[in-house]
Amino acid sequence: MNHEIIAEIRDLSVVYHTEEDDVHALNGVSLKLYKGETLGLVGETGAGKTTTALSIMRLLPKRVGEITSGEIYFEGRDLLKCPEADMRAIRGAEISMIFQEPMTSLNPVLKVGEQIAESIRQHEPDMKKPQVEKRVEEILEMVGIPASRKNEYPHQFSGGMKQRVVIAIALALEPRLLLADEPTTALDVTIQAQVLQMMGDLQQKLGTSTILITHDLGVVSQNCDRVAVMYAGEVVESGTAKEIFLGEKHHPYTQGLFGSLPDLNHETRRLSPIDGLMPDMTQVPEGCKFAPRCPHCTEQCRTCQPQLKGTEDHSIRCHLVSLEGEA
Repeated sequence: MNHEIIAEIRDLSVVYHTEEDDVHALNGVSLKLYKGETLGLVGETGAGKTTTALSIMRLLPKRVGEITSGEIYFEGRDLLKCPEADMRAIRGAEISMIFQEPMTSLNPVLKVGEQIAESIRQHEPDMKKPQVEKRVEEILEMVGIPASRKNEYPHQFSGGMKQRVVIAIALALEPRLLLADEPTTALDVTIQAQVLQMMGDLQQKLGTSTILITHDLGVVSQNCDRVAVMYAGEVVESGTAKEIFLGEKHHPYTQGLFGSLPDLNHETRRLSPIDGLMPDMTQVPEGCKFAPRCPHCTEQCRTCQPQLKGTEDHSIRCHLVSLEGEA
């Protein structure tokens, strides 16, 4: 693995201000992304995965989402200190994002070629029209769409093909960091595999680093180099994909995620879902946020906030789990 860090999040906290109360969406999240690797972010809905990606892009909802503390570095620059004009230049060109619900990301009244060209012209205003057209055709071919279809509208494409167009727009300027938020949502298994294979091939070709946000642990196991498991705005476990999927020690929440999946190697009568719901983040629990749902919870868990312990290859935020080599 390349040990050159391309992006790093340090102690990031985010609050959403609502009419009723403040929602503490992220609470001290720290992550590292190395050049050329894919980092998987997994966890239930509401864990903070999308908020993490939007924070990197500095696209949190205005007047509602606020980064209250932390730092976000991209190639040595603290993005939180960049002027907005600099961020507009970075978005799309250096850091690009595939948003949730990609089916609604395309403009229904614009030809797909024009939508890709729009992204290119935004960052390359001096590029001549023939050059833009050539680039559009190249990027369409790269994602497996014939260049001849550039003059077609989104409704003329299947779900998998629309997804490819969205990815083409995201990769049009060959960004060094791609944030993929549920990129295979609403796709059947066959098309999902094709899209993920294509993203992997493009990553190898362009040298792009990727943060892949998904609920699907199978997708993560097959496509990610490292994994971060999020729960209630925190990273509760992180490490190499090998340690997360083949290691013996895990956070109880990670164990719960695995228990809710069917296992083809063992005969089981029923799956084991995680009881309860994620805590109300308008009132941050005093101790471990997973304590109310944890079958191994102790009094220490309820009253004392655990710290992330372990090494770069595997770390866990739990009082009850100890790892070799932890600090």
